[in-house]
Amino acid sequence: MSEDVDLVVIGQGPGAESLVMGALDAGVSVVAVDKHLVGGECPYYGCIPSKMMVRAGDALAEAGRVSGLAGEASVVPSWSPVADRIAVQATDHWDDTVAVDRLADAGATVLHGTGRLAGPGRVDVQLPDGSTRSFAARRGIVLNTGTRPSAPPIDGLEDTPYWTNRDAVQVTELPGSLVVVGGGPIGCEMAQAFARFGVRVTIVQSGDRLLPADEPEAGTLLEEVLVSEGLRVMTGARTTAVSYADGAFTLTLDSGEALVADKLLVAAGRTPNLDDLGLDTVGLDPTSRTIDVDDHLRVQGGEAGAGCAMWAIGDITGKGAFTHVAVYQSAIALRDLLGQEGPPASYHALPHVTFTDPEVGGVGLSEQQARDAGLRIRVGLAPLEQSSRGFTHGSGARGLIKVIEDVDRGVLVGGTAMGPGGGEILGFLAVAVHAAVPVASLQTMIYAYPTFHRVIETALGDLSDSP
Repeated sequence: MSEDVDLVVIGQGPGAESLVMGALDAGVSVVAVDKHLVGGECPYYGCIPSKMMVRAGDALAEAGRVSGLAGEASVVPSWSPVADRIAVQATDHWDDTVAVDRLADAGATVLHGTGRLAGPGRVDVQLPDGSTRSFAARRGIVLNTGTRPSAPPIDGLEDTPYWTNRDAVQVTELPGSLVVVGGGPIGCEMAQAFARFGVRVTIVQSGDRLLPADEPEAGTLLEEVLVSEGLRVMTGARTTAVSYADGAFTLTLDSGEALVADKLLVAAGRTPNLDDLGLDTVGLDPTSRTIDVDDHLRVQGGEAGAGCAMWAIGDITGKGAFTHVAVYQSAIALRDLLGQEGPPASYHALPHVTFTDPEVGGVGLSEQQARDAGLRIRVGLAPLEQSSRGFTHGSGARGLIKVIEDVDRGVLVGGTAMGPGGGEILGFLAVAVHAAVPVASLQTMIYAYPTFHRVIETALGDLSDSP
């Protein structure tokens, strides 16, 4: 027999808590389901623990810059404080009791189990003991199942004890050497962090540059920085086979070269958690990689688009696999659930940041995306280290500002801020893109001196027609 409830939320990743709490505050009864940890990838395996690793590596790098700026300093790296902070402060030893209690105390029914759609408005939850609880949702269902680490189809890989990001953040002892397959944000952040603690790191990237979703200039500069710090970066290199024996990994590349390392971190993509969700029971394709939603996050297609109240938020919507996207979407979905007025979703000024050193932040369209969209554009580019702040900052001030202008509208449609605090500098560009501030206004405003963000003024002055 099924139990009646107003709302069932499957997946408690980023965005779910604020939605559940808002629904409860409005008097909506909620069943919150997750088969792993309530809170999702971000607090336990992603954003929070990885940034603790990054912060620790940055502190070591800054200590190494003292000799060129202020005297002499010596540091003995130790991973123990990093592992302790992650285990105790960030993840509570990967225990979600606090998060569960917070929802339960607010009135939610929280279940650890596998939630599956069982037809329009219906959800079955398979509990750890094998039993099943069935629910009929009066108000609707929210899907927020997120993604999981995936691995490319490399011969022999599945038979080895390779790491994903979930394993890497739980490390208590560092290896002597590490190969990272994947040169995206996760791979680059972790590669640099481990290298700064003395691990010999090689990045193997199948594409022609690091950070392929960012501007080419940013990926090229980041590679220069990583190589200068002692990492080996191999772009345009495809791994064809992996083996593991006697405590060591051997990777065979398409060039014929073999790499041997103590550990292997695979950071080459993620898989949406849609394959065991019962999408077919509501007329949706269970093999899809994303769920189609409208600008109020209502699921489209099948019976989900024909009277069954269902919303989807987060990675599975394909709008950007970032915590801030899920949180943004949750507020819109909640308003729609409660029948409240509010602006629809808009992604024209979507920001993202890779927390390497230097940080790489981007917002809106890249130059290539703007061209592909058929826009008539001007591009401005300015190196950070040639600014007055870069000069006074000294070592570690590598970076750039790049801006993309839609000439016909006279506004920025994209921008990149790379450098110390690049993610913070990005806020300026994000506001400009989001609010469509006229470029003429940006070019005539007052910029504080000497700051890194003042380089935006330089980049705006460099705007020129580009072929």
